[in-house]
Amino acid sequence: MPATQSISAGPTGRVVVVTGAARGIGRAIAERFVADGDRVATIYRGGDLPKGVEAYVADVTDSAAVDAAFAAIEKDMGPVEVLVANAGVTKDQLLMRMSDEEFESVLDVNLTGTFRCVRRASKGMIRARKGRIVLIGSIVGLSGGPGQVNYSSSKAALVGMARSITRELGTRGITANVVAPGYVETDMTAALSEDVRKGYLKTIPAGRFASTDEIAAVVSFVASDAAGYVSGAVIPVDGGLGMGH
Repeated sequence: MPATQSISAGPTGRVVVVTGAARGIGRAIAERFVADGDRVATIYRGGDLPKGVEAYVADVTDSAAVDAAFAAIEKDMGPVEVLVANAGVTKDQLLMRMSDEEFESVLDVNLTGTFRCVRRASKGMIRARKGRIVLIGSIVGLSGGPGQVNYSSSKAALVGMARSITRELGTRGITANVVAPGYVETDMTAALSEDVRKGYLKTIPAGRFASTDEIAAVVSFVASDAAGYVSGAVIPVDGGLGMGH
């Protein structure tokens, strides 16, 4: 049986990378890790960041840029122990009207961009024989969504990615999981009409949208020592919306 190693935060905390930490769920996740005492960096395209988060500008669709960003993080902060792959985009469109570009560009960010970050972060984790990889999925990756063939496909594929990583790297003390939020109170949902919001709320057993802090709390747990035997899991944070998936 392989020896297990703690990834608990030491005096200076772990080095955590959260992609896309400028707003929404990614911002709340980064803030949670800072509050937990970790040293947090983000790979992002720009924008205001929470206090305590170090900025590394790169486009996740560019492998060379991703590699350079991770090299800079490792030089400045040390080996990456936790990766939260959160960066994502949407380009909703009905199937018959969806262009190749609308499909491919969403997959390039949400799926292939995640792969690029995981591939690079895993190098140091393999050497250290410890690490946490958390992929931010979505309820629509499990249940589907009208007008979201591209987005749903990209998020569904993260499940296979996490489970393949688990089988490949599990003996090296590395876990990989998917956290799948449902409807969350963000700028995007705040812009919905009252009728649309009410329609969504009727489908959610909890009767409300999640806060970004509730998503961040689950990510914090999955990245902790307490979750060392949790890997290849899909953890819904959706108020019961996705029961059965």
